[in-house]
Amino acid sequence: MFNDNLLENKTIIITGGGTGLGKSMARRFGELGANLVISGRRNEVLEETANEFSQSGINVLTCPGDVRKIEDVELMSKQTIDKFGKIDALLNNAAGNFISPTEMLSQNAFKAVIDIVLMGTWNCTSVIGKEMIKNKSGNILSIVTTYAWTGSPFVVPSAAAKAGVLAMTRSLAVEWGRHNIRFNAIAPGPFPTKGAWSRLMPPGFDDFEDNMKNKIPMKRFGERHELENLASYLMSDGSAYINGEVITIDGGEWLAGAGEFSDLTKLPESMWKAMAERRKKEVNVKFKK
Repeated sequence: MFNDNLLENKTIIITGGGTGLGKSMARRFGELGANLVISGRRNEVLEETANEFSQSGINVLTCPGDVRKIEDVELMSKQTIDKFGKIDALLNNAAGNFISPTEMLSQNAFKAVIDIVLMGTWNCTSVIGKEMIKNKSGNILSIVTTYAWTGSPFVVPSAAAKAGVLAMTRSLAVEWGRHNIRFNAIAPGPFPTKGAWSRLMPPGFDDFEDNMKNKIPMKRFGERHELENLASYLMSDGSAYINGEVITIDGGEWLAGAGEFSDLTKLPESMWKAMAERRKKEVNVKFKK
């Protein structure tokens, strides 16, 4: 749906870019002409991904490191500038999450998620944002989730951290807009990936996927190319006036779960017809009086 040179000459850093959805979005950016910088904690995974990208003619730099460590982020920024001369955009994608009853969470478990999602996003945004301020240009996109604004049981650390990322996005969209730096976020619904799915799927729930799918009005999960295309658009100059927004891509899932009467979607058609007939009778009686 895009010209092949949509992101030509743009240098984009993708945290968590070696696997999963981060890798998918990174590959699409590269196919559209961007210079890629992928970061993650496992160097061997990054190198494997980089080799795969390079075979497709994509220009890619690997920067192993931990977004929780400011010195690793500073090194990533320096290595990017040394190789490509500038940083045009940042995709805050690195995250950590797991399902657990909140009362069973240890302090370390809670802190681990907060440190990766919120502090990691802040570290990258702060360090790379300062470079963008110098250049009077930048684009920072963060991956959040729909429960950043609704909350959700059993993923409280993630919900709290993602809410913080969303607040940061909206706050800096205003504060740093004067530097020609824009901030946006994407809130994806279920896009199954091997790693994330295995961490989030409750043990013993064989019908977990079917139950999740049935809660989505479109009755399907997201396909990777749909998220890739949205992220590519937000990274492009075609979206240059979009600032401070969060765009949901979830097939209507959160709206179906947020409405007061959402559970009525489970009612059979026969019951709806019976209710309609009763309503007609009540109206007729009223007007006859």
